Amino acid sequence: MIIRTKAPLRIGLAGGGTDLSPYCDEYGGYVLNATIDLYAYCTLEVTENSQVAFATTDRHESFKSESKSVFELDGYLDLHKGVYNKIIQDYNEGQVLSLTMTTYSDAPAGSGLGSSSTLVVAMLKAYVEWLNLPLGEYDIARLAFDIERDYVGIIGGAQDQYAATFGGFNFMEFYDHKRVIVNPLRIKNWIIDELEASSVLYFTGITRQASIIEEEKANTVSRNVQALEAMNSAKADALAMKEAVLKGDMKLFAQVLGHSWESKKKMAASITNADIDTIYDLALANGACSGKVSGAGGGGFMFFMVNPVDKMKLVNALNKQAGWVINFHFTKEGSRGWKII
Repeated sequence: MIIRTKAPLRIGLAGGGTDLSPYCDEYGGYVLNATIDLYAYCTLEVTENSQVAFATTDRHESFKSESKSVFELDGYLDLHKGVYNKIIQDYNEGQVLSLTMTTYSDAPAGSGLGSSSTLVVAMLKAYVEWLNLPLGEYDIARLAFDIERDYVGIIGGAQDQYAATFGGFNFMEFYDHKRVIVNPLRIKNWIIDELEASSVLYFTGITRQASIIEEEKANTVSRNVQALEAMNSAKADALAMKEAVLKGDMKLFAQVLGHSWESKKKMAASITNADIDTIYDLALANGACSGKVSGAGGGGFMFFMVNPVDKMKLVNALNKQAGWVINFHFTKEGSRGWKII
């Protein structure tokens, strides 16, 4: 039997950072994001050779071993091992499995599109399909969060796992004790079309470092006034942008996007840098109304709003830089899985 899954990556539109503990534990966080047609993919082949094999074809890494109930997390394919370990321990009564799992993603880790978390969701979905596990969307997203953040120890927020699982445009609420409420937004098709016509997604070629998120968390713990005010502002921006996208008000959407970026830069010093600032200024000089970095910052993807009649001017200008523009469409579905018998 072969099981294949895919889970969509997401663009963080507003409120990013407020899904991080301890901020969301004390104040509550709001995030608006939307999934796009870039994915993390997983193929799980059931074998009978009493072995476990993992491979990431995009990162050219592989692992093979006799089947065990627990694999040591040693910094090499820890996400794959972590998902396997938790499935064995919590859902298979400690009984080992025999399988070959192959994964890849349309975006690299640290791109700001939630690729690592999305990959975990795709892998979990494969086990759910194979073992017929009674896990719903909230269950899968929460388990993905627990594996990546707590078990494997990769620092970050919670929006990525829920976006990849649910899909579409979502207004998310984050509270203490890891409570998350996902509010799917019913966006009219013409609004989605206009938003796609008015937006440009640019990959800087720079991947961010976890130290940025650590700095954000530290600023919250130390009650850094500027950082906390920026977090509160970003949270309000998520509410304002939700209203803008539901109404199809692109002018307001662009204004909030720009304001959100100004707030984001105040959360931690390393969120922006000279390269990002140069690209941002270039974009504004070539028709962009506003923009922001998707994700934690420091690199990855940048999302710009532009009048559709000026879109190609902006695209051409950005493509002359070190990075490149990525064509995309918004999607309405979350993680999916299917069996090939």
